[in-house]
Amino acid sequence: MFAWSPQPGPQSEAIAATWCDELFFGGARGGGKSDYLLGDYLQDVERYGRHWQGILFRKSYPELSGIIERARALYTQTNAQWKEASHEWHWPNGAKLRFRHLERDVDADKYQGHQYSWIGFDELPNWASPGGYDKLKACRRWADMEIPTKRVRSTGNPGGAGHQWVKSRFIDPAPRGYEPIFDERTKWRRMFIPSRVKDNLILLMNDPGYVDSLRGVGSELLVRAWLEGDWSAIVGAYFDCFSLERHVIAPRELPKHWTRFRAFDWGSAKPFCCLWLAVSDGTVAEHPAGQVIVYKELYGSSAPNVGVKWTFSQVAEAIRERDGHENITYSVADPAMFKQDGGPSMAEEFRKHGVLFRPADNERIAGWVQVRQRLQGHDEIPMVQMFSTVTNLIRTLPALQHDEVKPEDVDTDGEDHAADALRYGLMSRPYTQPAPEAGKPLRGVENATLDELWKSSPRKAKRL
Repeated sequence: MFAWSPQPGPQSEAIAATWCDELFFGGARGGGKSDYLLGDYLQDVERYGRHWQGILFRKSYPELSGIIERARALYTQTNAQWKEASHEWHWPNGAKLRFRHLERDVDADKYQGHQYSWIGFDELPNWASPGGYDKLKACRRWADMEIPTKRVRSTGNPGGAGHQWVKSRFIDPAPRGYEPIFDERTKWRRMFIPSRVKDNLILLMNDPGYVDSLRGVGSELLVRAWLEGDWSAIVGAYFDCFSLERHVIAPRELPKHWTRFRAFDWGSAKPFCCLWLAVSDGTVAEHPAGQVIVYKELYGSSAPNVGVKWTFSQVAEAIRERDGHENITYSVADPAMFKQDGGPSMAEEFRKHGVLFRPADNERIAGWVQVRQRLQGHDEIPMVQMFSTVTNLIRTLPALQHDEVKPEDVDTDGEDHAADALRYGLMSRPYTQPAPEAGKPLRGVENATLDELWKSSPRKAKRL
């Protein structure tokens, strides 16, 4: 019945790990990820029959076509029948595998009450947050029979709107993979198994030029991500000018007379973020006048891109506590907080609890230009830096992606809350990169030295 067999190496080891509740198989392109998902489901069809009910997700319906076609090549050999109307594979013994798409987290709600013994997600980093994934994990159950190998399986490459949360959950705890991580909250074991194109011997044999074609994609980051499965290479990053070396500094005592202010982005189901910023007056040599230092943050999240649902009073109390005895000159926040809809605005609620905001300039494109210009700075000196303790801004800012429809904007499906707060803050302190100094007037050829003529010549004769 098992018409497909895994290739030796990572694919075989991932297939064999049926004891693991939650497994992410991924890394480089061409690592045999889709075959792995289809084969992982198939291996228990004969064993459990009608009790082996599976569901496989992609983010959008058109994205399902590739894996459906690959399933045709594998599953028709097992006497399975494809039901076009319902997008399901049916086996004679009652096993079923459904193909579905999940565009938004809220779409997972329609599966409440469902039960599946196998759940798969193809290209997991395409989902910007873990909300839908986590909801659907609750469907991994089977009441009619004890199935010890019930499991959730997913695949993906570095990059995408969900790069950061996938990396945080599966890769960061054990970057080399193969190390089971026990989740105290769910009591599940999860594991990452890295796949590389070199492991896919069938692909390399059938298409020996595939690796060279990946090297020719142009972008160094893309090559590292697609060929090497490097999760530190963030493909499509909006702020590709961000650098840990240039923009992140060790915490230090800042002069008390520097202007200090806050910038705030509200969130409840999604995270909220408050940043504390200081403006250099040039009295400290390594911080030029006008440079902004982000020296403190308050980030309300229970997981990547998931909020804590605190009340206004809880958030305000936490902000006042973080203030300490500092002299905060002003605070800016999302203008949406000042809208009234039959009652006090959010800004008024904060004012009741001792935290005053003024509306920020919310011009998105101009705001991102401000962030970029300050990151770039001038003369190799950035005009915005952040303490290493501002962990969530450092974690999320470099991971932001371009919006597919409006590429000059940030993809709002990503975890952009700390970046939004930074944007509000920097828009309150407009910065313009200085124009480059005008070059010296060109000297005529008749006044040039032999050395100057030699250096400017496109074809230099050999020196004798």
